[in-house]
Amino acid sequence: MPETYEYRVRDQGGKLVSGTLVADNEQLLLNRLREMGYVPIKVSPYRAGVKREITLLSRVKVKDLALFSRQFSTMVNSGLPILKALSILEQQSESKLLSASVAAVRVDIERGSSLSAAMAKHPKVFNNLYVAMVRSGEAAGVLAQVLDRLATNLEREVSLRHRIRSAMTYPVVVLAFVGLILTAMLLFIVPQFKAIYASLQGKLPLPTRLLLKISDLFRHDFIFLVLGLGVAIYLLRRYKKTEAGREHWDRLKLKVPIFGALFQKTALARFARTLSVLSKSGVPILQSLDVVAETVNNSLMSKAIKDVQ
Repeated sequence: MPETYEYRVRDQGGKLVSGTLVADNEQLLLNRLREMGYVPIKVSPYRAGVKREITLLSRVKVKDLALFSRQFSTMVNSGLPILKALSILEQQSESKLLSASVAAVRVDIERGSSLSAAMAKHPKVFNNLYVAMVRSGEAAGVLAQVLDRLATNLEREVSLRHRIRSAMTYPVVVLAFVGLILTAMLLFIVPQFKAIYASLQGKLPLPTRLLLKISDLFRHDFIFLVLGLGVAIYLLRRYKKTEAGREHWDRLKLKVPIFGALFQKTALARFARTLSVLSKSGVPILQSLDVVAETVNNSLMSKAIKDVQ
């Protein structure tokens, strides 16, 4: 059974290098390190404890996966064997989770599995879109070109996310400042008017009385308001994980002023780009729509795509 080993070696320049590798036994690991041009100094079973568990719970950044795909495409296109390419990429990846997944993929391929089947075992790293395109590339013998399209698609996704964050920065900052100003008014300014209104000894309009009540609530029960808000957010997140909750939440997102149009255009952009990449890679249209329905990140649009399918 494959085991993770920790090693310390010297490269061709005499520099100390350390890391981890997955191998069936220690001797195979030593042979692999020598094939990579290293001089082994120390090899021992990897003991990571809590740190390893935390690493496995993390996510792979889209930027890291895009870089992996670009480098993998270049190596395969240059005629480098897949196993050798994966071994190099395993060492170069800055993401521990991606590195561990690539190591496991390499071990499965050494045992006779295909690249797409080995990647399908790691859905948190290689999603259905990635696996479907790699499978089509293997079947058509154009794996390097498919990996290049995947890298381009992931790089565009990184660019799209950056533009979304840029577009949302201004309204979010404005809303945050408005919230701070309203809070400051309710805590410090409105109470000053309360004493003035009390000295007039007249009946205040309903909106004014409500404003004073809200101000009192903020001043005397602020901690309970914060706790209540925390509980509400927790319950909302739990509700969003249900099928009905996610559908209601996605419907609400599309109706929100300013942001609703942005969410819709983002989902449409993902739909068009992903379907284009899958079609160019030779994936059948029905299978493409099945994959695309999972990438738009909106249950309403996913349902519409399923209807089209």
